[in-house]
Amino acid sequence: MTPSTGHSVLQLPVPPLEDWVRERTRHHDAGFVSADPRFGHAHVTALAPFVRGPSTADLAAIADIVDATAPIPVRLAELGQFPDGIIHLRLEPDEPLRALTARLVATFPRFEPYEGAFGPHPVPHVTLDAATPTVTIESTRRWLGDAVPCACTLTRLQLAWWESGRCHVMHEWTLG
Repeated sequence: MTPSTGHSVLQLPVPPLEDWVRERTRHHDAGFVSADPRFGHAHVTALAPFVRGPSTADLAAIADIVDATAPIPVRLAELGQFPDGIIHLRLEPDEPLRALTARLVATFPRFEPYEGAFGPHPVPHVTLDAATPTVTIESTRRWLGDAVPCACTLTRLQLAWWESGRCHVMHEWTLG
């Protein structure tokens, strides 16, 4: 039996960008396009990677954090590019998202955001694309058209499984 190469992510779906991000995902690797209609291709990562098989106690701890977290209104307008080439949208304000990640890390200290690859306080963002010679911030802005800027309220936290051919929502909670 081949070990699974997937991982779980605690993520907040961003519905206004779902169709756009799902299509860019399909362009890069259709195996990561989920058949699960709840799955947030467009999302803000709260904590990843996370536990592969959460216990009842893990799920209860997440539910407690989610219950104490109000829905998060955000505006998405500023495109950026990380040093690794990931083109993204920053969220304003980002403090509620940073606070949610901090609560999750305090509850699950064995899980560092992105395994520490981007420091202890990574920038909350929505991944849009990956830079190439033909994909730039400027081309991404043109392709987005009038989809950005946009505003929305993040209302759900998902425990999602990311693996080619197996992306799905494992659990989902409503904020507040």
